[in-house]
Amino acid sequence: MPTAIAPPLAHRERLLIGSVIDASTGLLAEQRHDIVRFAMGAPSEDLMPIAQLDAAFDGVRSGRYDYGETEGEPVLREQILRLSEARGIATSDERLLVTTGGMQGLDLAFKIFVGPGDLVVVEAPTYSNGSATALSYGAELLPVPVDDAGMIVDALPDLVARAGRAPRAIYTIPNFQNPTGVTLSRDRRERLLELAERWGSVIIDDDPYGPLRFAGEAVPDFSAIAPGHPLVFQVRTFSKMIAPGLRTGWIDVDPEVRRVAVRAKQAMDTCSSVPVQHAVADYLASGHLGTHLDRLRPIYRERKLAMIDALDRRFGDRVRTTDPDGGFFLWATLQGDAAELDTEELFPRALGDGVAYIPGPAFTSDGTMRNALRLCFATSSPERIEDGVARLAGAVEAELAARGRGAGAARTEGR
Repeated sequence: MPTAIAPPLAHRERLLIGSVIDASTGLLAEQRHDIVRFAMGAPSEDLMPIAQLDAAFDGVRSGRYDYGETEGEPVLREQILRLSEARGIATSDERLLVTTGGMQGLDLAFKIFVGPGDLVVVEAPTYSNGSATALSYGAELLPVPVDDAGMIVDALPDLVARAGRAPRAIYTIPNFQNPTGVTLSRDRRERLLELAERWGSVIIDDDPYGPLRFAGEAVPDFSAIAPGHPLVFQVRTFSKMIAPGLRTGWIDVDPEVRRVAVRAKQAMDTCSSVPVQHAVADYLASGHLGTHLDRLRPIYRERKLAMIDALDRRFGDRVRTTDPDGGFFLWATLQGDAAELDTEELFPRALGDGVAYIPGPAFTSDGTMRNALRLCFATSSPERIEDGVARLAGAVEAELAARGRGAGAARTEGR
């Protein structure tokens, strides 16, 4: 029988802010009209190697329903070592721990290194699930601005001095950053390592998108600049490379940190899914990943160019975007008359018009960047991108018209 008695929640409940991005999955599932989905950062189903994954799962037989090693199945760790070697990353088995997706890697990092009141540097804007995980362990966030070369690392000393204490961790997405798509330059990576050493701060290097470079010159990873550095905690995942539903990733860390991470993971889930690990290992061992990535890169480049072109034609100088060399995302900032719009307030109208995105404030710790939004180009074909941008332009036009500022707020084709 229902009662008025409420269960006593732990104090940390107030630190659990949830994810606007993940919540959008359920919101979109509730819609009954056609929606162009620029919101979630995921490959479209037609770009997932479903037949090869099905074959890999069918091929797994012996022991697939047993408990596995917390460190990860040896066959998968072997394939991760080979993948790392192919990418020029020097590592070893005692540095690797298989995780249940990249998010568990982030949770392990913040669980191990961050306590209540500790300072954590984050990019501004940054991946909301990453900052939310830091906050769940009581962190105080220190946002650092981002430009076309990534985090403005030279701003850090003054910001840290003003904060009055050194950060325990520095959270960065160095390649094709979520949400902006920008890449941290080599000079800034080297400077960040210097500062981490000065302060004794751990660099949490979250890199889901690195293998998805489709243009420009590759920038060396932290592991290439400073191999085996004990202050670098690398978080990796197969979610963006292969398929997010696999929920399979790994961390590459100092062996002493890995020992602590093993204990922490044993208090979470004992081990990641054994059958999934074997299937991913089989997929990798069959040599499919290289071919798959070779297929994805030109498609993502085409889709990015299609989105930039459509935004230019439909919005003209009323939007400014980043121009990433890889990954999934553009960061769009409304300008001119449209700069007064709040993308959170605009969202219901845009969703009703058949286009979804993530508003800029979701990626900030202080609710700013209200005239910005993240657009995922990876999920949609060029034709769908054209439709989605047209719907977004229509929503902006209608919102401005409702404020008495219509007629030309968004450009029409043929500019």
